[in-house]
Amino acid sequence: MIDPKMLDEFTAKISAFIAASPAKDLEKNIRAMLGVLFANLNLVTQEQFDVQTEVLVRTQERLKALEARVEALERAGKEA
Repeated sequence: MIDPKMLDEFTAKISAFIAASPAKDLEKNIRAMLGVLFANLNLVTQEQFDVQTEVLVRTQERLKALEARVEALERAGKEA
């Protein structure tokens, strides 16, 4: 049977090896490159998107109300 303490030590040594290896630097470099790529894409957060969606809905509602007022005023102008 495998000794759990020995397995934990082995896992710790592997983790330490990976942390000290170029793989860790590679991960940091990839994250940095992806950060620059996403920054250049002019992406927005979900929160920003949701705010703009709400603004659009309110604007569309106001536009419909204004169109109805204009139509009512035009009808009133034709009747006068």
